[in-house]
Amino acid sequence: MVKDECCKMDEIQRLNDELTRKISQIRPADREIFRQCKARWNSIAKPLNGLGRLEELLCQIGAVRQDMDAPVKKKCAVIFCADNGVVCEGISQTDESVTAIVAENLAEGRANVNLMGRISNVTVIPVDIGMKKKVGHPGVLDFCVRRGTENIAVGPAMKREECIQAILYGIEMAGYARKQGFDLIASGEMGIGNTTTSSAIASMLLGREPELVTGKGAGLSGEGLKRKIDVIKRAIAVNQPNPDDPVDMIAKIGGLDIAGMTGLFAGGAIYQIPVIADGLISTISAILATMLNQDIIDYIIPSHAGKEPACRMLSEKLGKEPLIYADMALGEGTGAVSIFPLIDMAHQIYSQNITFSDINMEAYKPL
Repeated sequence: MVKDECCKMDEIQRLNDELTRKISQIRPADREIFRQCKARWNSIAKPLNGLGRLEELLCQIGAVRQDMDAPVKKKCAVIFCADNGVVCEGISQTDESVTAIVAENLAEGRANVNLMGRISNVTVIPVDIGMKKKVGHPGVLDFCVRRGTENIAVGPAMKREECIQAILYGIEMAGYARKQGFDLIASGEMGIGNTTTSSAIASMLLGREPELVTGKGAGLSGEGLKRKIDVIKRAIAVNQPNPDDPVDMIAKIGGLDIAGMTGLFAGGAIYQIPVIADGLISTISAILATMLNQDIIDYIIPSHAGKEPACRMLSEKLGKEPLIYADMALGEGTGAVSIFPLIDMAHQIYSQNITFSDINMEAYKPL
């Protein structure tokens, strides 16, 4: 028994050291490139700040990529698929089998995010980070840490070392995307029961009662919502997660999809590739990532505010306002992918429009 405990502690230490080493590589985005991108915007023959926050977004992309051209040509959506043991508490309309079905559809190009992503030539990459059922499709990347989590209402979702491993896999996915030449990553998830785990973490992050941050997810009834809130309260009471320790929160009351996305945001900062946050679950992961290293905030692009009660509160905590307010709740990274056409249109003006000097006109100046 003592030997087993020592081996466990050694493994946790090894993974902690690896995560610390990777996180220590992160530096702020290039402020000088940001300034140069802004100067280019101001030279284009249009009113100053005419495209509002889209101009800032292109400057951010340029600063992250350390490239004044702010490349946005090649895009991907990384979708972490995982199952949550808490579904046994009756907090969802469907069971875990749906996760595997959707993962296969993602790989076959039939899911919602695939259809939306075709507008901007987005490559969809489904990742098995912890599905209960293994999907044999070659298009689903196998980074499975364990076959689903435990029921958070009675104990921790996973071991601490499993959580760290999932975060490291998320970092690895960002590295994979960079090697494949992608300029932008959209984050996404798929997993039945994950609005329960994410609402539990939201309650801790925001310091608010579960009633104020928990929504109906995929169409729960009023009674179903009450049951969901009760489960979250029990999970917090039983597990006593540390609100200052992102790994502890994910391991005790979260899920493997949240851990993977937390790693993806960290990996975006490590490999200098912007990562677009989707809705509730992705924004929570983004906040957790910034708790690992505050400079990660430079690499996060917000997309939309969904209809879950905590969405706007979490965006405020992250300090980044969403671009779209459309009450979306589809998941799969669809909210993140929905801003790609906006980015593409903004880039057309940024890269191809005429400048004031081209038309011999004096540039606009702030009054």
